[in-house]
Amino acid sequence: MSVSAEVRTRAPLELEQLEREMNTVGPPRPRGNVRPLSPMPDYVEHRNGVNEVGKLSAEAVVREYEAAVKEIEALGTELQLAAKKCEAMVAGVHDMVAEIKEFAAGYRDQGKRFFLQIEAVSLMTTEVRDTCETLKKKIATDTLTQ
Repeated sequence: MSVSAEVRTRAPLELEQLEREMNTVGPPRPRGNVRPLSPMPDYVEHRNGVNEVGKLSAEAVVREYEAAVKEIEALGTELQLAAKKCEAMVAGVHDMVAEIKEFAAGYRDQGKRFFLQIEAVSLMTTEVRDTCETLKKKIATDTLTQ
């Protein structure tokens, strides 16, 4: 007698009860119609002869890697956006530096104008003083000679 026949003869009620419980769990799924959670990436495909467990395991692993790749790519996109913001900020800083240099050059020119005006006034004052001294001497000599 085979093992399965022996099990059936010993406990026919338990086997029938087990079969009923299995049927109440849900209809059996056909093994060939297992739908993947998401499509497999284009860069992989199943080889001939791989059993269903191997296929499912390989698909699960490649999906996890693909999910990680998507997150890495998203991080790269965020990094590019941050770099663009930095570039915009640097461009703004360059514009501001150019404005500051222009302002400094104008301020320097204004300082030079004041410098030249002060020296011109100083030269004029010296000339006026010299003219006054010369005129004083001339008046003094004219008054003494008369």
